[in-house]
Amino acid sequence: MKPDIHPQYHLIKVVMTDGSEYMTRSTYGNAGDKLNLDIDPNTHPAWTGGSQQLLDRGGRLSKFTSRFGSIGAKK
Repeated sequence: MKPDIHPQYHLIKVVMTDGSEYMTRSTYGNAGDKLNLDIDPNTHPAWTGGSQQLLDRGGRLSKFTSRFGSIGAKK
């Protein structure tokens, strides 16, 4: 294995959008750096499974449903 080709793995502080902090190991920045999160995994729908509305602009959703609605799981 070649020496000095891997990034340094060190402790950093992660600050959530609600102000809570925790320490973790990462290759981000330098040892002791602070990473401020813009998207909080405690509240963002991508991680919490929140509901999302699908908007039908130009009939794309209805066209897709009429073509492929019968394929897959039944409700």
